[in-house]
Amino acid sequence: MMSQQEGLDPEIKRMLGRVSVATLSTRLFSRGLRNTFLHGLSPLGQYGENLVGEAFTLRYIPAREDVDVLSAFSDYDHPQRAAVEQAPPGSVLVMDCRGIDRSAASGEILMTRLQQRGVAGMVSDGSVRDAGPISRMGFPVYAKSRSAMINLSLHHAVDINVPIGCAGVPIYPGDVLVGDTDGVVCIPRNLVAEVAREAVEMEEVEEFLLSRIRGGAPLRGTYPPDENTLRLFHENGKVAGDSRS
Repeated sequence: MMSQQEGLDPEIKRMLGRVSVATLSTRLFSRGLRNTFLHGLSPLGQYGENLVGEAFTLRYIPAREDVDVLSAFSDYDHPQRAAVEQAPPGSVLVMDCRGIDRSAASGEILMTRLQQRGVAGMVSDGSVRDAGPISRMGFPVYAKSRSAMINLSLHHAVDINVPIGCAGVPIYPGDVLVGDTDGVVCIPRNLVAEVAREAVEMEEVEEFLLSRIRGGAPLRGTYPPDENTLRLFHENGKVAGDSRS
């Protein structure tokens, strides 16, 4: 098992909490990283602020009928239950369901336990059950879909906090996940500080450009900005805001 790294620097976490997943994806793209957005996942509720946290992972393989029976959950050390109890406060529990969403990765009781333990949220490329109650918890959950079918019908939990694939994206323990209304992006841990700062700067410029476009400016010379537009930006000061790319 890979060990969890030290927690995120509070200032970096604050930066990631105010920038969009779209901007972060662009900054990662500029570095040659094209497979960082977890396509097809949506938030179950309205959370008011970004999900930000380090990845703590759980890997599923296909279920097998002689092993994955209801009595399997009588074992309190079952890997699914163990992952819920071991995910550190502030982390994001990321479940690799192989993109299979016909049976749920988890439900309301386990999400409530994560919330009570101070975990930042849960991300899965599978589905969740009890979607209605979960959507009202105020606990960030991103999933591919919703399903009432029990986890054991298609999933067998095997590994905790190992490298996984989620929605086609490689996720290593300690990578940083950021989620907003567009979905979730994974930032490699060694790049997170640089990417966060670049994203804040990019959004300051883009908010200025957006104000120019709203005022009737054409795209030419404005987006992307030419030297004159950048000069106006610096003269008028930086205006923080959301990306509109």
